[in-house]
Amino acid sequence: MIARIWRGITLKEKADDYLSYLQGTGLKDYAATPGNRGVTVLRRDQGENCEIMLVSLWDSIDAVRAFAGQNVDQSVYYPEDDQYLLQMEPLVRHYDVFDHVVHDPAAAAAIAAAAATGAADGKGGKRKPR
Repeated sequence: MIARIWRGITLKEKADDYLSYLQGTGLKDYAATPGNRGVTVLRRDQGENCEIMLVSLWDSIDAVRAFAGQNVDQSVYYPEDDQYLLQMEPLVRHYDVFDHVVHDPAAAAAIAAAAATGAADGKGGKRKPR
């Protein structure tokens, strides 16, 4: 799995409008791209500015390419981004995801049930704690 990290800075007074704009552009396109596993939107107010970071997860670099185009390291911008962003960072960063932990009570219950029956590791044995 690949994590793609993009960062932008806008004026704090425009941040809510920009986040709404992102929902109809980039976030919508992420969701529509096969191989996208979701995105986390981070916001940090800093004085008069607001930093926004998108951490999207992808099945593979080919899935990223389906969203971003051939040059996966290049940022993807939309027509009105320049009305919000103070600078247009040209590049994003990609990381191989080492571990991804999701707290889902239903999934945790299913794993616990499987562990109790000895089926958690698919070999009939119990999982070893990490």
